[in-house]
Order: sequence, then C-alpha cells, then structure tokens
Amino acid sequence: MSALNASASTGVFCVASSTGLCIHASSSSPTAAAAPCGSHGQGCCAFQPILVSIASSLPTVTRSAQFYPTRFSVSSSSWISRSNRSSSKRRLQVQAKKDEPSPIRTVPVQVAHELINAGHHYLDVRTPEEYAAGHVEGSINIPYMVKLGPGMIKNAKFVEEVSQEFDKDDEIVVACQSGRRSMMAVTELRAVNFSGVTDMGGGYSAWKESGLPLQTQRSQQARQA
Repeated sequence: MSALNASASTGVFCVASSTGLCIHASSSSPTAAAAPCGSHGQGCCAFQPILVSIASSLPTVTRSAQFYPTRFSVSSSSWISRSNRSSSKRRLQVQAKKDEPSPIRTVPVQVAHELINAGHHYLDVRTPEEYAAGHVEGSINIPYMVKLGPGMIKNAKFVEEVSQEFDKDDEIVVACQSGRRSMMAVTELRAVNFSGVTDMGGGYSAWKESGLPLQTQRSQQARQA
C-alpha cells in the first residue's frame, strides 16, 4: 500500500511506493511521475508547488498513475460547449424545417373530380371569356389574368377577390386552361396563408379530354329552355 504525505502550506503532495520512489504532480506537470524522494514531507518534491490544499485522502496511485486536474476541467467544459452548440444547431434545423412551406400539391383531373365530389370548392382562374365557353359545373370564376388588347395582364385584385369568396382554411381545387396559371395562383394564395389550395394538373383541357362532366354555353341554354 502506498503512503500519502501532503503539505497544506505549499500544496505539494507525494505518494510513496514500496520501491522508495515518490509519485508526484505539480501545476507545471499535470502528469504524475516517479522520482527518488527522501523525506516525504514538506518540500520533498522539486516541482513548483500547486496552489491547492490537499484533503485528508486521495485515491490509491500506482507508478503509472496520471493526474489531469486542469486538463479534465478544460476537456469537460469544451465537451459541454460542443454539446450545447450541437443541441442548438439541431433545434434550429428542426425549427427551420417546421417553418419551411410544404410543396404545392398537384393532382390529376380524376383526383380533382373526386375531391370536388367530396366537397372541395372548384376555383377556375381562367378569363371570363374562357369560362363562358365551357367550365366545370358549380365552379367559381375569379381570373388570375385578364385580357388587355392582344395579350393578358395579372389581375391586381386576384387575392382580394378570392378572400371575399373563400376562407383561408377552405379546401379549394384551383384550375386554369392547361395548368400554368393555376400553379401561379396556388403559389400566390399559399403565400397569404390559404392552406387548403390544390392545383389541378392539366387544367380544364385535361378535364374535358378525360370526359368528365362539364357545362358549356349550349348545355346551359338547353337547361334554361
């Protein structure tokens, strides 16, 4: 069993082994080392004293023992700091993912037909002229673009007009003639928190080609007759 001697006044401590060597440590050399020692008392170590007061006992130490009081403290705080940074990074990544908008939902005309039968609204964003030539029965026409001379321009009141007709949590299928304007319309509506909008891929043209029910000027006149 090793014997322990310590000096509270200097903070020097030695552990004497059966070989007559002293295992000691100091602030300048945290690694324990074995060296000849005579008195095992105050000043027995030639190392610079460490400024701590040794308590009544220390763990048993062998010749190969290592003392890392300073290194352990630094490593622990570094590990805690890295851990905290990693946790903060993960929280930010999770939050960013939550804040990231979900991709626009586009469905084929057959699915759109099923959604409408299930109670979804149908928003037709074509021009009034296109709508009059033929449309899905029960649809609501709010043009995303309007004709101006030989071309078309953006309907500046589009979002305002949609907001007057629908609530922001309404389930809405949005369609145009071929799918381009409806995609732009859905993007703009989602930007102002319309959460239930779905784009109909292919537009009215695909709906008509699929043989799904529609209403034309002729069929409307026949009903009125």
